[in-house]
Amino acid sequence: MTQDELNKIEKKALEQLTTGKSLFGKDGAFAPLLQNFLDKALEAEMDGHLDHEERSHGNKRNGKGNKKLKTGVGTFDIKTPQDRHSSFEPEIVKKRQTILADNLSEKIIGLYGLGMSYRDICSHIKEMYDTEISHNVLTEITDRIIPDI
Repeated sequence: MTQDELNKIEKKALEQLTTGKSLFGKDGAFAPLLQNFLDKALEAEMDGHLDHEERSHGNKRNGKGNKKLKTGVGTFDIKTPQDRHSSFEPEIVKKRQTILADNLSEKIIGLYGLGMSYRDICSHIKEMYDTEISHNVLTEITDRIIPDI
């Protein structure tokens, strides 16, 4: 992200803050910052993965994949680096992970615990976070977490 892009985001954030608009959601100022952070963090993880030993076994970068990620600040696409041997296992955004933010999962569980239906939870998450979550994803979250509760 260039300095000019950061200045635009800062200006947008100040404008949204002073006018009372949300900094979150599709048009919020925080989504591009989080997206930039995640892209850079994934690149750093790949750099760490492709150490001297990995490279000596012929492993190297092999492009990037696109992933739509749902977060507490909105939904956006990130670019996930890939390696030739497919041995890269990112930590910050795991393979097949489509929802980032434990707090979003916690909110879903809280709403479920209050007796809201999956359809109501989907509507609430869409309204509050501008993020669409399917019935299947909600079921997956609740099935994974409820036994621990």
